[in-house]
Amino acid sequence: MHGLLTLRAPNESDISAIYEGCKDPLIPIFTRIPSNYTMAHAEFYVNERCPNAFTTQTELQLTLSYGNGEDSKFAGAFSFHSLNLREHVAEIGYWLTQPMRGKGFGATATKMLTQYGFDTIGFERIEAIVNIDNYASRKILQNSGYELEGIMRKKSRKEDGSQIDMALYSAIRSDWAWK
Repeated sequence: MHGLLTLRAPNESDISAIYEGCKDPLIPIFTRIPSNYTMAHAEFYVNERCPNAFTTQTELQLTLSYGNGEDSKFAGAFSFHSLNLREHVAEIGYWLTQPMRGKGFGATATKMLTQYGFDTIGFERIEAIVNIDNYASRKILQNSGYELEGIMRKKSRKEDGSQIDMALYSAIRSDWAWK
């Protein structure tokens, strides 16, 4: 928790908000969430994928909420994925609902999760791999203290079959300072 922002495990009450958020046409463009996202996807994510991934230590999936108590609103999803606990490395990922973008919530939540990754999990390196055209996400990372390491050419395949370039950012524990 930081101010009015809270990162927490997803629960049943988030399913509808996750489904609605994933219907935003920008989400499948810049994430691996499919464009045909259904309520069944959201139910599987909350009820099976998140708890199983935590148990098997392959992912840590969280939701971001803004506000207190009854006034709290779902703001997006944040995660550590591609975990390599032996190497002390993970990849951070996130998406925000349209009404929560442009308010600084993404950068604050990224800092919160990064700090948790270093202090609690013990990561030495946290990476972010972002579509080079996702300028908003790249700005979040830069405002969160991540450094651009380079462009990975033809790194990712989109639903339409196109191969796209991705920007590689990282935060290193020894260099990290909550800014």
